[in-house]
Amino acid sequence: MDDSDRYLLRLGLTARPPATLAGLREVHRAHVARIPYDNLSIMLGRPDPVDPEAGVVRAAHGGRLGYCFHQNGAFGRLLTALGFSVSRRHGHVWFRPEDELGTGLNHLVLVVSGLPTDDNPGGHWWVDAGLGEGFAEPLPLVRGDHVVEGWSFGIGAGYGAQAAGRPTGPAAWTYRHLPGGVLRGIVVTSRDHSADVIADSHRTLSAGEDSPFRRTVVAQRIDGPEQRTVRGLVHQVLTPGGRDQRDLRSYDEWRSALVDDLLLAVDDVTDAEWASLWDRTTTAHRAWDEAGRP
Repeated sequence: MDDSDRYLLRLGLTARPPATLAGLREVHRAHVARIPYDNLSIMLGRPDPVDPEAGVVRAAHGGRLGYCFHQNGAFGRLLTALGFSVSRRHGHVWFRPEDELGTGLNHLVLVVSGLPTDDNPGGHWWVDAGLGEGFAEPLPLVRGDHVVEGWSFGIGAGYGAQAAGRPTGPAAWTYRHLPGGVLRGIVVTSRDHSADVIADSHRTLSAGEDSPFRRTVVAQRIDGPEQRTVRGLVHQVLTPGGRDQRDLRSYDEWRSALVDDLLLAVDDVTDAEWASLWDRTTTAHRAWDEAGRP
């Protein structure tokens, strides 16, 4: 058994999905439900490498994958091994309107091509295991709103192309995120997203003093319509119909939420690391609470 088959077993799949749209949907749904997006290694001060092959090994052997560079790097390798036509794009995630036109690389985007349908004759699909909160199955790269599990996701015109009226294509588009999500949108282009650029961005995101990945532990997964998250000491289940949010008030409750609900792999985490992370998390939660939970 090779690592691709072990990776699939981690996703709960005992047979290789065919390189069809149905197969793509199956493996996408399984991935975002079974392997959580997380920043635990960064919070422990030992970030994992973003080399895709290293990610495949971690996924295949029960380790954590991490955030978008790790998740989509490994997922792209798996999809290629399954026979899908995969390409990559530069993604710029933005949280505030004034940041929308930024050019920094902070998200790796995957496109699977060659799977046309009546509604998507171009056959290009956006697959993404690295958003944390996002879509349970691939989005067609067709301009408009797309509903998945009751959530509406928007695909817009190519970056800088609204005035010209050019349609969305496989090289560039804008994205409107789900209501109530942490991020606001993404601008996807063909800007430089080479391995060296990804490595440079990863160094900033994993070690930079101002990096949001170093503030508090986060784990997220997408189980059908449910966007499940632990952020700090807050457990949240977001659905199209509402938000169930509660504080985790004890160490055991917090660890159980991360491991049993979010499915976070923690076999390599020592007791001392758990204790330190718990202290840092409770301190940050207390400060956030005292500030009025901004």
